[in-house]
Amino acid sequence: MRVVLTGGGTGGHIYPALAIASELQRLDPKTSFLYVGTEKGLEASLVPREGIPFEAIDISGFKRKLTWENARTVWRFIRAVSRSKQILREWRPDIVVGTGGYVCGPVVYAASRLGIPTLIHEQNVVPGLTNRFLARFATRIAVSFAESLAYFPAKKTVYTGNPRATAVLHGNAEAARRSLSLPADKKIVLVVGGSRGARAINEATLALAESMADFPDCHFVYITGEVHYESIQAALRQRAGGPDNLTLLPYVHNMPDLLAATHVSVNRAGASTLAELTALGIPAILVPSPYVTNNHQEKNARGLERAGAAIVLLEKELNGTTLKQALASIVGDSEKWSHMHRQSRIMGKPDAAQQIVQLIRGTS
Repeated sequence: MRVVLTGGGTGGHIYPALAIASELQRLDPKTSFLYVGTEKGLEASLVPREGIPFEAIDISGFKRKLTWENARTVWRFIRAVSRSKQILREWRPDIVVGTGGYVCGPVVYAASRLGIPTLIHEQNVVPGLTNRFLARFATRIAVSFAESLAYFPAKKTVYTGNPRATAVLHGNAEAARRSLSLPADKKIVLVVGGSRGARAINEATLALAESMADFPDCHFVYITGEVHYESIQAALRQRAGGPDNLTLLPYVHNMPDLLAATHVSVNRAGASTLAELTALGIPAILVPSPYVTNNHQEKNARGLERAGAAIVLLEKELNGTTLKQALASIVGDSEKWSHMHRQSRIMGKPDAAQQIVQLIRGTS
């Protein structure tokens, strides 16, 4: 089978596509892939790292208010559709799979105009503009949340979950502890703001660093995002070198292994992140980004909060003190941790990638 994957901008769109590729390759090692993204997106560095051929097109997203830039975006879209058609005619895929981000628009649309079967995957509760546009053209639609079904045509939409859930199931906790030199006898508290970092989480965690010694049974793994790493490293050095129970990293490529070792996670509330956490049943402190379309991260997070699988702290509520209190309430109460772990697992869809692959094989 020949599969074109497209999706980009952030890890939340890219990692689901890579998870689908991994599952397809596991079932049929002869499957061939081509990834279409943009040079400016994170996909330009992540995809080649996975050994998947990469083609770039020039496209940008629409602004949500009237502006001349939108006129230029329409022109870029028309040119990107033309370029996408050229790529698809040359590569001749059996199916095109889009996992979100504006780059999906011209690629999936071009495939539909050429009569190539398509599948799009929506990660968030509230669909983005691109997938709402593509819904009328896509052959099949997969969604991460049951609440999303109402936004798409019922006859071609399936609630599968997020394929990142499947990708993290085979993580090796011991491998993560060895590769990152983490102590074997400590509970791992993972703090991460996403592939590009999150200033609010970073600032609160920096404040928390002064009292990490109050958690002697825990070791903190603090992933700052590459943009913020040097400034936070410098700030920690000013505070007598930082706490002994802290490992500071700009980015982690072996996230499934690290998640397998994680006891509690402090995260944004992107859909891929929540899929990973619930697949493994990791209790979480979620800090939804207020800067995303339709406030979809808070809507994602509140579902876990209602189920008892997470504590939600909005950015306006987040500081070193509130983060410490939330963390202490979980790591200091084994019954609460066990309850959150169970509730998180109940919400998980660990077979999501398999379900999506079944759709792909039945559609192509």
